[in-house]
Amino acid sequence: MSNILKKILSFFQFLYRLIDRIIITPISRLIYHFSEKLKDNPTHIEKFLNRPHILLYISLIFAVGIFFLVDSQVITLVEKEAEVLSNQPVNVLYNKEAYVIEGLVNQVDIILTGRKSAIYLAKQLGEHDVVLDLTDYEASDTPVRVPIVYNQTVDSINYKLDPSYVMVTIKKKESKVWNNVSYELLNENKLDEKLSVDSVVLDKTEVVIKGSNDALEKVATVKALIDLSDKKYTDAGTYDISDIRLVAYDSSGAILPNIEIVPSTLTGSITLGTYSTVVPLKVLATGDMITGKAISSITINGKNSYSISIYGEKAIIDEIKSVPVMIDVNNQGNNGAKTYNVTIAKPNGVRHISEENAKVVVSFGDERQKTLNINNIGYRNLGNGLKVNLVGSSEVPIQVKGVQSVIDSINADNISAYTDLSGYGVGDYEVDVKIESDDPRVNYVVTTKVKISISQG
Repeated sequence: MSNILKKILSFFQFLYRLIDRIIITPISRLIYHFSEKLKDNPTHIEKFLNRPHILLYISLIFAVGIFFLVDSQVITLVEKEAEVLSNQPVNVLYNKEAYVIEGLVNQVDIILTGRKSAIYLAKQLGEHDVVLDLTDYEASDTPVRVPIVYNQTVDSINYKLDPSYVMVTIKKKESKVWNNVSYELLNENKLDEKLSVDSVVLDKTEVVIKGSNDALEKVATVKALIDLSDKKYTDAGTYDISDIRLVAYDSSGAILPNIEIVPSTLTGSITLGTYSTVVPLKVLATGDMITGKAISSITINGKNSYSISIYGEKAIIDEIKSVPVMIDVNNQGNNGAKTYNVTIAKPNGVRHISEENAKVVVSFGDERQKTLNINNIGYRNLGNGLKVNLVGSSEVPIQVKGVQSVIDSINADNISAYTDLSGYGVGDYEVDVKIESDDPRVNYVVTTKVKISISQG
């Protein structure tokens, strides 16, 4: 209340200074100037004006008269202005236990027009209460147009709301038991890289979801959102969590805003662990070397084989057998050796690697070749319900190219050959033979195709 009185007092002080500046002082100067002109010719007016306090009385009469003229807007000393009060909250009145409202707006803009002093008062006084009253409306599948009302505090201004109406659909609120609450981890990238989530336990997996019937039909999942950016997650161990927010999603993964979940939060616990394993770095080469040249040796940080530690969830980490690094050998071979400073990229699912850089030294030599005959040819990506048989000879010649010391160490048993049967159905075909190899020192060339017959299994 005291704040309102101070604001009213401040307004009238401002009004007094305004009247004194633009009315009383100019009138007093005008009368004084007029009296100076009449000094040489004394008249009854001069005698009247020379009476004590007469100038003050006349100024006061003019000031009061002009004040009432301005206040009644007969004359306007200040042009009308407009001001926008943006993002004013809307207070929606309805039975929240019985109904669900679709199409609501949370905020509106209030456009005030009038004299600057009146707008100033309107901004200072009141709470700018904007109301959408739905208490007299019943549930219906048909949208209704409802006005938004602004409880105006100063009558001498005009106002407009944007929007001034809203189209809403009022539906009966229904409820349904959801007994399969899962969890979702947020900000996992902010967790210490050496930590991973071992397990999450929620205090309950059954909640009640409320909303209109068609909204409930859209619910595909209800998830508890666990934020891993909390600074308390610093070490491996089990942490208690409170106020875990629940959210309902549709089948496309979008949040359903008109679904109420009871309870709205859960409690639980999360267990963080640190799991790592050691895997080798595997060098892969791209590009074509100079004809007649091949890679004779590869060292990583001065070693023929080099391993690093990788961290993450156990199920993911255990599936990773090596970490690749890429080198470009295009037009290489005549320079004897080349050094590469490579960046070690984290494989998908790996949270941390013990090293991020390595020095790879590749030595080159003269290419030699030999031919090996292989019989054990496998197949991959055969369609369901089908079987495959080789037709005719199963022996396939393969050219093995590399420096002499490398190809001498390779025999037919070291070679993994297969055919890719993706997209093949029942019938007889001639297909290419592929060699599985991740050793950049060796190049395999297969020019012979094999005949196969695919039939129903």
